[in-house]
Amino acid sequence: MKIMHMNRIIVAGLLVASPFLSAETVHLPQAIEHTRLAIKHGEANDAAQLMDQASAALEHAKASEDIEANAHTEEGITHLKAAVEAGKLGDADGGSIHARDALKELEMATEPKKDRSASNQ
Repeated sequence: MKIMHMNRIIVAGLLVASPFLSAETVHLPQAIEHTRLAIKHGEANDAAQLMDQASAALEHAKASEDIEANAHTEEGITHLKAAVEAGKLGDADGGSIHARDALKELEMATEPKKDRSASNQ
């Protein structure tokens, strides 16, 4: 009984804290993982699974963009949309190409931002 109560407290705590978690720690890693799975399925010529994984990646990338705008995430979203459309058409190769491009962008979105003020001195 105590374990169930503790689990509820933990879940409630996560729900309260979730608005304060950054896009990089929550949604980008999920978008990247689903994008990698989309690529894997595309390489296996499974357009339907590629589409499913790219769709999941797209939802996480959009959520990340809503939390914190980033040009790389935005470009990743564009490629994920194209990967989903390719998957719908049964084009696993085309979907894989767009998923790979999305992965590059999403990974760049996780890189630390450089302090521009320090470089202007």
